[in-house]
Amino acid sequence: FLGVMPAYSAADDALTTKLVTFYEHKKDSSVPSHQATVLLFDPRNGSLKAVLDGSVITAKRTAAVSAIATKLLMPAFAEVLCILGAGVQAYSHYDIFMELFTFKEVRIWNRTKEKAVKFANSVNGPVQVCSSAQEAVTGADVIITVTMATTPILFGDWVKPGAHINAVGASRPDWRELDDELMKNSVLFVDSREAALMESGDIILSGAEIFAELGEVVKGTKPALPEKTTVFKSLGMAVEDTVAAKFVYDSWSAGS
Repeated sequence: FLGVMPAYSAADDALTTKLVTFYEHKKDSSVPSHQATVLLFDPRNGSLKAVLDGSVITAKRTAAVSAIATKLLMPAFAEVLCILGAGVQAYSHYDIFMELFTFKEVRIWNRTKEKAVKFANSVNGPVQVCSSAQEAVTGADVIITVTMATTPILFGDWVKPGAHINAVGASRPDWRELDDELMKNSVLFVDSREAALMESGDIILSGAEIFAELGEVVKGTKPALPEKTTVFKSLGMAVEDTVAAKFVYDSWSAGS
């Protein structure tokens, strides 16, 4: 797949297009499944100002949005973090979550255990490698799903009441990471209603009702409800790439 994600932000005076390729590897590959490039233009005349590594920007902006959702939606006393998946997004999420939050325990599970072990040995901090997704999830306060799953790998009867889930994988209308029980018995937040209803198999196939966009919570027009079991379905928005690319460009231009 080749995706084109254009966006303009008047507030940031930024115009970008992200080009992203997605190949579903049937076997483990040294080449990432997703690769991306961000083109930053001058919004006054359309001149190309910079070509940026879109894979890095995608990884970091996605994790940053999950962190915002977690800050707003996680239970008051969150001690156990669980990550399902051990790819690029697992690393970027781990990095920012360790920077912003204090968890007493971090667990990881991956279909290929070797990748989970490699992850645990690569990051700065103790990570427990779990032999099953259920083992990783049981008792966790915050759960991050960053897998290539096409059928559910996280089930509602495993999830601790009041936990918060960041569902980042399953970005196609026929793919799932979360089962119907979890989707229907959680308060559901999304980055974009329009995108979620067209692209998220977890939402489309379960028929779960969207409670709010994350932006509505940030603005204060909808409550966060951290006392409830919450799911944030992340699909990504082009404007996130735009803001991130402009931030990187401005920092580079300033010589910092």
